[in-house]
Amino acid sequence: MAKYEAKTQQTVLSPADFVAAMEDGPRKADAAAALAWMTKTTGLKPKMWGPSIIGYGRYAYTYDSGHSGEAMLTGFSPRKANLVFYIMPGHRDYGPQLARLGKHKTGKSCLYINKLSDIDMTVLAEIVRDGVAHMRQHHQAWDE
Repeated sequence: MAKYEAKTQQTVLSPADFVAAMEDGPRKADAAAALAWMTKTTGLKPKMWGPSIIGYGRYAYTYDSGHSGEAMLTGFSPRKANLVFYIMPGHRDYGPQLARLGKHKTGKSCLYINKLSDIDMTVLAEIVRDGVAHMRQHHQAWDE
């Protein structure tokens, strides 16, 4: 069987440089705010994962199929359509928090937000911190 290599891997690019290179406007302002906020909220140093995801921490995983690898504990990406926050354990038990969060959409492990002013950042902090704690509890994790 051929070895699988994850498409999204940690890179040496600077998250601050990535944000600085964005087109000026509201998305760039939200990305800069999210970068500082996520760094403070997680207590972790940001790293680029692939060309457009800013991740915090790492964890090891192994699927039932035997495939294993590493991924970020949490992170975000300032996409053109919205900000995407990656809550790695998914939304298994975040119903009460999501009800208080404000305007958002969800995917399996993604939280889509049009702009930071649409949400309650205190509630997002609860979700991010709980997600990181869950990942540390259930996976081998690193703070880099």
